[in-house]
Amino acid sequence: MEHTPEHDVTAEKPDSPVHTIGTDHMTVMGGDAASTLAFYRDLLGMPLVLEQPNLDAPELTHLFFDTGDGRILTFFVGENRSPRPYRGAGNVHHLAFSIAPEEFDDTKNALRAADYGFNEFDRGAFHSLYTQDPTGLVIELVVEKYDFPPERRGEVLALAHEKRVEDGSGFVDDEHMQAALEELGLDSEPRFEGDAPTGTGV
Repeated sequence: MEHTPEHDVTAEKPDSPVHTIGTDHMTVMGGDAASTLAFYRDLLGMPLVLEQPNLDAPELTHLFFDTGDGRILTFFVGENRSPRPYRGAGNVHHLAFSIAPEEFDDTKNALRAADYGFNEFDRGAFHSLYTQDPTGLVIELVVEKYDFPPERRGEVLALAHEKRVEDGSGFVDDEHMQAALEELGLDSEPRFEGDAPTGTGV
C-alpha cells in the first residue's frame, strides 16, 4: 500500500498569525451522567474534577474529567439522552487516550469484565485498543511503543513520515520510527511489543 503525501509535513511551526501551545480541553455531547461516570471515571480511571451546569444550556450538566496529564475532557450530559455519534465532516470520529505499557493486558481484562468489546491493532507508530463508550463514540486506548520525551513527539512523527515516504510505504511502521529515533539521538528500542494486525479499527 503506497500513499504519496499531498501536503507539506513538518514539525516546524508554520508562519501563521496564531500559534497554539497545547490542548486545553475537548467537549463531547454526552448521554446520561450515570453511564458517562461509569465509563470514564469508574472504568478508565479519569477523576471527575469539576461539575457545573452547562452555562449555555443550564438544563444540561457539564462534567470535567482529568485524562491523566492535566488535560481535560468534558461532557454535556442530561437525563434520557442517548446520542449516537455522527461521523460526517466536522464531527468527532474518535477520542484517543494514552495508557501505560505495563497496564495493557489489565486494560483488556477490565474492558472484558465490564462487557465492553474491543479490537486490538498494531498501528506501526503505536499499538491500540478500540472500544466504544456508552453512546457509541469510538475510544482508542494507545500504548506508545517507544519511550521518548512527549514534547518531541511531533518531531519524531514528522521524521518517521519522511522515512516512510522515502521507503515508499503506505504508513509509518516500526522501521521508520526506529530510523527517526536513531537520527534524533533517542532510544530506538521498543518498550512495548504486541502481536496484532494493522487492521482498520472498530
